Amino acid sequence: MSRVGKNPIPIPSGVKVKIDQNEVTVSGPKGELKREIHPSLKLEASEDKIMVFRSSDSKFHKSLHGLARALIANMVEGVTQGYRKALEMQGIGYKAELMGKKLNLSLGFSHPILFSPPEGIKIDLEGPTKIMVSGTDKELVGLVAAKIRSFRPPEPYKGKGIRYGGEFVRKKAGKTAT
Repeated sequence: MSRVGKNPIPIPSGVKVKIDQNEVTVSGPKGELKREIHPSLKLEASEDKIMVFRSSDSKFHKSLHGLARALIANMVEGVTQGYRKALEMQGIGYKAELMGKKLNLSLGFSHPILFSPPEGIKIDLEGPTKIMVSGTDKELVGLVAAKIRSFRPPEPYKGKGIRYGGEFVRKKAGKTAT
């Protein structure tokens, strides 16, 4: 049995779970999330927990078992606590501004970069060089943070660019004259 898949998913108070065939809907104080689960998996919800069961012990079903349990657990955590991802900008003249809901990035290019976050994602600034991406969907928060980082990833010679909060960039030695 899958070590992840066999664990029950606890449902905190204030969270409602609705299972309709192979679609799971989780709603809580921070919002509502929906996800389709593979039809070969069976879900059972009681008042305080959700259990995921697989139809056979094939390798494919074992892999889906743990995945489905982790995805549903992330949905439950997202509607109760939410997810946050911090980004830091390092470099002279690098800064970020909010223009309504759009993020305006000055990253040393000849033009500013305007980024519109998707529905369900909130972007906050904690200073001109610190960006906080937050939302209920773990996958979407990570995707948006990766997209913002991709505009100017950290380079290994001077360390300039956008990096995740706490990310360490190993620096390379530059050319040496002989």
